[in-house]
Amino acid sequence: MISILRRGLLVLLASLPMLAMAAPGQSAHEVITSTTDALLSDLKANKERYRSDPQAFYNSLNSILGPVVDADGISRSIMTVKYSRKATPAQMQRFQENFKRSLMQFYGNALLEYNNQGITVDPARSDDGERASVTMKVAGNNGATYPVQYTLVKLGSEWKVRNVIVNGINIGKLFRDQFADAMQRNGNDLDRTIDNWAGEVAKAKQTADSSPDKEVQ
Repeated sequence: MISILRRGLLVLLASLPMLAMAAPGQSAHEVITSTTDALLSDLKANKERYRSDPQAFYNSLNSILGPVVDADGISRSIMTVKYSRKATPAQMQRFQENFKRSLMQFYGNALLEYNNQGITVDPARSDDGERASVTMKVAGNNGATYPVQYTLVKLGSEWKVRNVIVNGINIGKLFRDQFADAMQRNGNDLDRTIDNWAGEVAKAKQTADSSPDKEVQ
């Protein structure tokens, strides 16, 4: 089994690798590659400060994350049409903010434990013009290598991340199932589910932590 810490790192990389300033005209592969490089450079330069001030780390991640992730698309995908069509613009905005904040808090500290074991982005593959897939491999402390696959969509002239599969775990599906379950438990109370989303992320993380270890062969 992958340790909780290492699994947390992988899920964080699934959610944040999209970190760096994506520029119009960049390919999907360039967005992931430049973002990963920027993430690791920033972490190397500021790790000690972030250790003593985790909130600064969360704020920094959040400020970089917004421009390169399709937050609206991800949120609607997690809610599914069944619930998103009933949500007001204010509820959708609140869910996006709660979703990103909870990921920063649950997985940010795990990223601080990353010790340059190695991250490799696979060569670029062709895309269909509107959707692309980029795969990277993350080396663990135990010498095993784990796959992370990003799905990106083209919005205007920019590629943005829509979903990620980490070590065989489809993060989008995991959170969709968690959201639907929470809505049932909350009597279809959308506000309650949105406001308690941090707890749902914690449950989803436990599900990921308990899944079998599948390293790249």
